[in-house]
Amino acid sequence: MGQQQIQLSNLTLAYQDCGEGEVIVLLHGFCGSHAYWDKVIPTLSKENRVIVLDLPGHGDSTFPKGNYEIEYMADTLKELMDILMFGKITLFGHSLGGYITLAFAEKYEDQLNGFSIIHSTAFPDSKEAKEGRDASIEKVISEGVSSLIDGLVPKLFASENLETHAKDIEKTKEIGYETSEEGTIGMLKAMKNRPDRNHVLKNSMLPSLLIAGEKDRVIPPEKTFSVQKETISQALIKGAGHMSMMEKPELLISEIQAFLRK
Repeated sequence: MGQQQIQLSNLTLAYQDCGEGEVIVLLHGFCGSHAYWDKVIPTLSKENRVIVLDLPGHGDSTFPKGNYEIEYMADTLKELMDILMFGKITLFGHSLGGYITLAFAEKYEDQLNGFSIIHSTAFPDSKEAKEGRDASIEKVISEGVSSLIDGLVPKLFASENLETHAKDIEKTKEIGYETSEEGTIGMLKAMKNRPDRNHVLKNSMLPSLLIAGEKDRVIPPEKTFSVQKETISQALIKGAGHMSMMEKPELLISEIQAFLRK
């Protein structure tokens, strides 16, 4: 159905709605957009109805000033679900989208069939990471979003993929350049202030899937695989950094499909 926009209580949210069947929702990472998932949507939408958001302040979605909390982003998804009357969904969140996924699972577990975090973690920022968020905010204020993106994006890909995935790196930069300054700063604050949510993984009875990249230089696998229990599946994407949906889409699709079949 292509890109659509919907007016929520205090922002305009852009999203894609593709396919038919059980609803799965894909949430992209920081300074990304729905286009992060371009390589996986065609296959996943053959068997499912796939909803792909532009998170607030990203892509074509607006960002209401002052809402610098991960929990607010979870509430935004819940509002969208209520309007479109999805019923239960299976939620997949990449990086920042994983933080939102865990917040959603904590607040609205009864709205989920299951959930997955992809190249993400339930741990909060370390002291050093918080300082890094503050430095990034200052960089955006003084030099603009593009300067931040130019330094960030190459780190998202495995070192061995920098040449072979040069087009994907350029695409990721172009997506990042479109992120609003308000959205960039707001999300940096939200990520900095997010709490530890390992208790969500420990306490939830829902099926969940933790996906990590073997060569992830942003969130190493041990940060993703923080809880082990019967209802939690783990998947390590060989040869991928932080962007398996671009670096190894066929492997990511396989893991998502296997989880959905369970």
